[in-house]
Amino acid sequence: MCPYFTLDSIPPDVIYVLDTETTGLEGAPKDLVLDVGICKVSLRRGTVEDCYSSVLGYDVGEWDDYLTGAWIFSNSDLTIEDIAFAKKPAMQVIDEVRRILKGKDVTTYNKQYDLGKFLYQEPWDMRGWFNECADIMKAATDVCKIPSKYRAGEYQYPKLDYAYEKITEGDPAGIGGKQDHRALSDARAASWLMVKMFADGDYRP
Repeated sequence: MCPYFTLDSIPPDVIYVLDTETTGLEGAPKDLVLDVGICKVSLRRGTVEDCYSSVLGYDVGEWDDYLTGAWIFSNSDLTIEDIAFAKKPAMQVIDEVRRILKGKDVTTYNKQYDLGKFLYQEPWDMRGWFNECADIMKAATDVCKIPSKYRAGEYQYPKLDYAYEKITEGDPAGIGGKQDHRALSDARAASWLMVKMFADGDYRP
């Protein structure tokens, strides 16, 4: 006898995994997205494809010390010059990302950050633009089981590189044992992590 599925109960196959690199943790409007990467994942086939990657261009001459001193500039190969001389202005990148993700199934490694603090805020304004899938980070939390430092009996969220190394086999994202904090690279790592957890029964969209 064939199982009965409703349209709502059938998990999506293709999911777009997004990552952003930003000037800080507070979110828009104080912080800006500097780098965005998107991968297209087929959970059933277990494949990950690069879909989009771009640095966002800004007039850095208008930046204050908070923006010019952003953590990302001293902890990755992204430079202020990359931003100042980017091929695409920020609004063009935003428009392209909006076109790619419209109506799609989308997730990130930490939706509260990438979506809640940035893509759902101006100038991105993408709330309701796509279908949210389960947070990869929250799924990894239940697999990694890192005891919380603050709440007994609970687990803390694992960093992406830790979860990727612990859960995936080999190095399918090709990060070489070190997270480089660039958007497309991190999106790849999160994508392969999601694929492995889905295959193991630990991730449900």
